[in-house]
Amino acid sequence: MKKEIAKVPFVDLPAAYREIAGEVEPKLREMMSHAQFIGGAEVATFEEEFAAYCGTSYCVGVASGTSALTLILRAMEIGSGDEVVVPANTFVATAKAVCLVGAHPVFVDVTSDSLTMDPQSFEQAIGPDTRAVIPVHLYGQPADMDPILAIARRHGLMVVEDAAQAHGARYKTRRAGSLGDAAAFSFYPSKNLGAFGDAGAVVSDDAELVEHIRMLKEYGQTEKYVHRIVGENARLDAIQAAVLRIKLAGLDAHNEARRRIAAVYAEHLSSESGWLDLPIQAVDREHIWHLYVVHLDDREALKEALEAQDIGVGLHYPYPLHHQDAFKPTMRVKGPLTVSERSAARLLSLPMHPYMTEAQIGFVIEAVRSFRQG
Repeated sequence: MKKEIAKVPFVDLPAAYREIAGEVEPKLREMMSHAQFIGGAEVATFEEEFAAYCGTSYCVGVASGTSALTLILRAMEIGSGDEVVVPANTFVATAKAVCLVGAHPVFVDVTSDSLTMDPQSFEQAIGPDTRAVIPVHLYGQPADMDPILAIARRHGLMVVEDAAQAHGARYKTRRAGSLGDAAAFSFYPSKNLGAFGDAGAVVSDDAELVEHIRMLKEYGQTEKYVHRIVGENARLDAIQAAVLRIKLAGLDAHNEARRRIAAVYAEHLSSESGWLDLPIQAVDREHIWHLYVVHLDDREALKEALEAQDIGVGLHYPYPLHHQDAFKPTMRVKGPLTVSERSAARLLSLPMHPYMTEAQIGFVIEAVRSFRQG
C-alpha cells in the first residue's frame, strides 16, 4: 500500500479548490470585472443564507473568527475589570478576544469525555465580576449547552458560543450558533466551511446586539461619514462571501463524509484501546469532526512515525492557555485544570478531511496499528 500512496495530507486544500473551481472561477471573474470587492449583494446574501442554515435570525459577516468574538464582547459592553469564563483547552483566539476588550479570561477545566467546558468548573468560577461565558464547541462537537445555559441564566451572564470549529454541528435538535446569546464562527481555509483567506461571522437572534456589531465592524458608522461610536475595520469582503456561498451548499455532504471517516477510524482503531484513547461523540450531540484527536502517552513517537510515512498530523492544542505567557498579566484560574493539562500532553490529530480516499484512510489506520506492534 505504501507504493500506492505518496502522501496523506492532514487537510487537502487543493482538492477543496478543485471541487468548486468550475463554479467559483467564473463568479470571481465576474466580481472582479465589476470591481465588487467590499459589501454588496454577495455579502448580504451570504449573511441571509448562513443565518438560515444556523437557525438564527441574523448573521453579520466579519473579517475573522477573532473579530467575531471581539465584536460580540464589545457589543455586550464587556471591558475593563470584567471577567469572562473560558476553557483552558482551546485555541488562543478564545481568550485573546477577552483580553482585547480589556477583560480578564478566567480559565476553567473541560470534561474528560468531550473535552468541552465542564459545567461544574464553570459554575465554581463565577464571581462578582463575571459577565459572560464562552463555551467552545471543540473539534466539531458542541459543548454541553443545557447546563451551561442554566447556570448562566441563574447568574445573569451572557453566553457567547465559540463555534469556530462547529459549522453544522448540532446539540440535540439545534445547530451550533443558535444556542446562546450570540455565536462566533471562523471561516479560516481549513475549517469545515472555509474561505480563500481569513473570514468570520456572528450569528444571533438579538436584533439590538446585531445592529451594534454592524456599526462596530465598519468604523462605528450608521451611514457614510456618520460615526456614532468608535468602531474598527472588520468587514467580510465580497470575494470571500461569494466563495462561502458556493461552499455552504456542500457543507452537509462534507460533514457526512467526515462522519464516515471518523466511524471507520473508530471501527478499526478500537482494538488499540489499551494504549490509544479515541474521541467520542456524546449521545445528545452531532459531531462534525473538524478534527479527529486521539490521546496517548507516547504522542511524540507516534507523531514522528506517521510523519516518516508522509502522513500529516497536527497538535491541537499542546499548551493549555493558562501556561501561555500572553495571558499571565490578566488571567485568572479558578480550580484545578487537571483534564486540560493531561489532554494537552497526550493529544494528536490524525488526518481528517472529506477528500480522503479509502486507500488513504486504510493507510493511516495501518500505520497507527503498526506503530504499537513494531
